[in-house]
Amino acid sequence: MRILVSNDDGIHARGLRGLVECLKDLGEIFVVAPDRERSATGHCITVHRPLRVKKVALPGFAVQSWAVDGTPSDCVKLAIEDLLSQPPDIILSGINQGPNLGTDVLYSGTVSAAVEGVINGFPAIAVSLASFSDHDFTRAGIFTRRLVSSLFEAGSPDRILLNVNVPATEQPRGIEITRLGDRRYVNVFEKRVDPRGRTYYWMAGELLEMDENAEGTDVKAVKNNYISITPLHLDLTDYPTIGNLQFLLANLK
Repeated sequence: MRILVSNDDGIHARGLRGLVECLKDLGEIFVVAPDRERSATGHCITVHRPLRVKKVALPGFAVQSWAVDGTPSDCVKLAIEDLLSQPPDIILSGINQGPNLGTDVLYSGTVSAAVEGVINGFPAIAVSLASFSDHDFTRAGIFTRRLVSSLFEAGSPDRILLNVNVPATEQPRGIEITRLGDRRYVNVFEKRVDPRGRTYYWMAGELLEMDENAEGTDVKAVKNNYISITPLHLDLTDYPTIGNLQFLLANLK
């Protein structure tokens, strides 16, 4: 198995090392990741400047690794189109430090790296440890290995896109297949004044869990110490509204 690993926390992040450690004997591993943290970049790609790529060594791992001064999506694009001599069988992004739940997937660089893989026709999994303080990625890495093995034993997955969140607990209560919940942030900007009297804004915000008790959501699953697996797809079309709009336009004459 040829496995491409990327992330948004940077190529030297502990989460990426934890993932490679758990996958290293599963197949041939290739790492293409940002040269520094690129969290919350969403699906941004670099088009207004050249990208710089540097081959690096990951101490303790006999894997080919490249650092890119771009976004997670840039990394996956470059890997597929140039850096890898042959295409990967699957693309893994993570292990992210902190959850990627609900509407956060629209901002997440971790999820966007996986999305870029699916856009290019490959199965992909984004993996997050649902904690900002727990730095033990072993359980999340072991679960990811089991998940990848199961998918390929069942038959090579075709353009499947999974968002996995592993709770920061020694023993998760189980696994739930979930839908995206609703997460919002309030008081997002803090207004400040710099020493020269100029106003600036610092983005922060308080998390408002809209679906923490809603059945079937990733938010509730992780809150209750379950591993959440959410299948995603790229079609954002609001199909029920198509008929309503057709009716509306028909009556505009």
